[in-house]
Amino acid sequence: MNEPSIAGLLVDDDPLYLRTLQRSLARRGLEAQTASDTASALQLARERPPAFALIDLKLGSESGLSLIQPLRELRADMRILLVTGYASIATAVEAIKLGADDYLPKPATMPMILRALGQEDDEAGDEADEPELPDAMTPISRLQWEHIQQAMHETGGNVSAAARLLGMHRRSLQRKLSKRPSPERDPTR
Repeated sequence: MNEPSIAGLLVDDDPLYLRTLQRSLARRGLEAQTASDTASALQLARERPPAFALIDLKLGSESGLSLIQPLRELRADMRILLVTGYASIATAVEAIKLGADDYLPKPATMPMILRALGQEDDEAGDEADEPELPDAMTPISRLQWEHIQQAMHETGGNVSAAARLLGMHRRSLQRKLSKRPSPERDPTR
């Protein structure tokens, strides 16, 4: 038997991912509201401060990092998890410094999410309703993007300094920055 509902907040700009995650959590007795941007996430959290929040790092042109402190101010005991397909050491450190409780790379499995929330997975043996995710290596373009983002973070956003740190020409770095890598899996295509 599942525990009573725990109100949560899921913030991601991918509607399919949000619905899937919301249904998976609901099957385990965890109620969650969804938002696709920072403004609507904060509005929902102010109306009903959640016990936990799963936040995507990239929310269109916004950063999920900007939600961590305002959510923490609304409810000090909230479990805040940053979930991202653009995992890097720099963003993980920044998220934890801002007050996130955990940092999970996408695709995060339901057992990983539940462990991060401090919950037991009553349906651990029943994963037939969740799609099997293939074990695949991270594409080289993604790794390069993460490395560039780490250099940009370490240089405070200074393109010239980051280019020197990476051993490349400033214009080459600017071109790479203008080309954001595609997601590993795009379920809408």
